Amino acid sequence: MKTSRRGRRIIALAVAGATGVALAGCSGGPGANNGDDGGGEGGDDNVVTVYGTIVTPEQELLEESWAAWEEENDIDIQYEGSKEFEAQIAVRAQGGTPPDLAIFPQPGLLADMASRDLVLPAPDEVAANVEEYWTEDWAGYGTVDGTLYGAPLMASVKGWIWYSPAQFEENGWEIPTDWQGLLDLTAQIQADTGKAPWCIGFNSDAATGWPGTDWIEDIVLRQSGTDVYDQWIANEVPFTDPQIKSAFEEFGKIALNPEYVNAGFGGIDTIVTTPFGTDPAAAMAAGDCALHHQASFFDGFLVDAGAEVGEDGDIWAFLTPPFEASGEEAGAVVTGGGEIVAAFDDSEATRKVQEYLSSPEWANSRVSLGGVISANKGLDPESASSPILQQAIAILQDDATTFRFDASDLMPGAVGAGTFFKGMVDYVNGTDVDTVLEQIESGWPSE
Repeated sequence: MKTSRRGRRIIALAVAGATGVALAGCSGGPGANNGDDGGGEGGDDNVVTVYGTIVTPEQELLEESWAAWEEENDIDIQYEGSKEFEAQIAVRAQGGTPPDLAIFPQPGLLADMASRDLVLPAPDEVAANVEEYWTEDWAGYGTVDGTLYGAPLMASVKGWIWYSPAQFEENGWEIPTDWQGLLDLTAQIQADTGKAPWCIGFNSDAATGWPGTDWIEDIVLRQSGTDVYDQWIANEVPFTDPQIKSAFEEFGKIALNPEYVNAGFGGIDTIVTTPFGTDPAAAMAAGDCALHHQASFFDGFLVDAGAEVGEDGDIWAFLTPPFEASGEEAGAVVTGGGEIVAAFDDSEATRKVQEYLSSPEWANSRVSLGGVISANKGLDPESASSPILQQAIAILQDDATTFRFDASDLMPGAVGAGTFFKGMVDYVNGTDVDTVLEQIESGWPSE
């Protein structure tokens, strides 16, 4: 439950990000603090303020994760969680009242603020931790124009397909090894049961549509590879490119087939109105839904629905398969998300907190409390609270893994959290793919 709510909140707030950044001008800068709420100018030297999207009940676990360290180091970390983080962080920085540290849920937002000189480069101690405990890919998400601004914090692995092991064994269904195999499995389940195999939910309040972007990102990475994925994020490969169109059409083979969706809820028209987490989890726990595509944090929703998650439990998961099955052992190809911690203040206390949050000591402390994972290489997978989270950690720590950050989180907010979300809604609601792709592409800011 902890990670699931947090994951929803991070993505749901993406729509607000572009607004907040747009309000930030070119005057002012990092390190300004109006005096009584943190370690910046005029503040208490032993107080460090931290601002982020993580709110109750996850906030309590976050604060518990550093409580012992605070006491040992005589530093008071004052955390403020807000659902308005992405709309307010640039405003606060521009207005001279930034926090000492901010937990950015989107690398794209951090990069935009770094380009405006609103955040400080990471101190040497943090850079050393990033070099030792994080992969080059993860370090890159906190780097802008060759300068490291922040260290990763928590993470998620996306692209899991959730299923019932008992149901698969009873019916003789097998885990597919390639994308066509997944389509064949879908047809087989439908033929054997006479029911739609998939449950899909796009509803997430202001961010409705984001689960569809996860599908497209998984397919683009697996079908077209890392180069195209990276070029797509930079708009060097536009949404109207045939390779991106193909990803939509492959998703449509499932999502636009009334015999394949929407298990337990109705027809294709219910995709947009079905909440992305609670309802699919309840349907899976009840046995009404055979397949569901969602990130590692779906584990929390399933537990809340009364299902035991595990290889021998009620529900387990396999990763969305590649488009071509490999005859040799190969690393996983996954998309995922996470946060970056960056500073607006360079006091000694702030640097110490930022260093601690980039360390394996903090990662193990927080992960052991349950519900979340980290890509920190010093993290013990056994610290995780569930088998699927332990497996996700192992994937992130494996040097053979091909990992790419959620594309919509790296694109400008007007696209990634704007026209892309809306385009997914339009697509499952019946708008033709070419119109959808042109509409999404129109969101890219002009140079």
